[in-house]
Amino acid sequence: QVQLVESGGGLVQTGGSLRLSCAASGRTFSSYPMGWFRQAPGKEREFVAAITWTGGNMHYADPVKGRFTISRDNAKNTVYLQMNSLKPEDTAVYYCASDPSLYMVVRSPTYWGQGTQVTVSS
Repeated sequence: QVQLVESGGGLVQTGGSLRLSCAASGRTFSSYPMGWFRQAPGKEREFVAAITWTGGNMHYADPVKGRFTISRDNAKNTVYLQMNSLKPEDTAVYYCASDPSLYMVVRSPTYWGQGTQVTVSS
């Protein structure tokens, strides 16, 4: 069982930066791939980024490539999402997610956090 708690959301101006954190509990955190999703008002939840359990490989959705960076610290049971050059279209609730399978982490993860709001003002 994995429990996930996000933090770090807030209000930022266009072009600004935020770093989201996701604290995980559970003995298997360090062996699970992790991911971030987001859901904007009136839209479906979409994949943002994922990272393998070693941290050696990362995957990004096209809209965030070059602006967002996912990383993890297995010693702290935490995964991060550094978001730079933020745009109003990045406004959404951001969710941390996990699954034993990298294939599922980017599609339909088993474990979800409660979400944290990110609002980018124009």
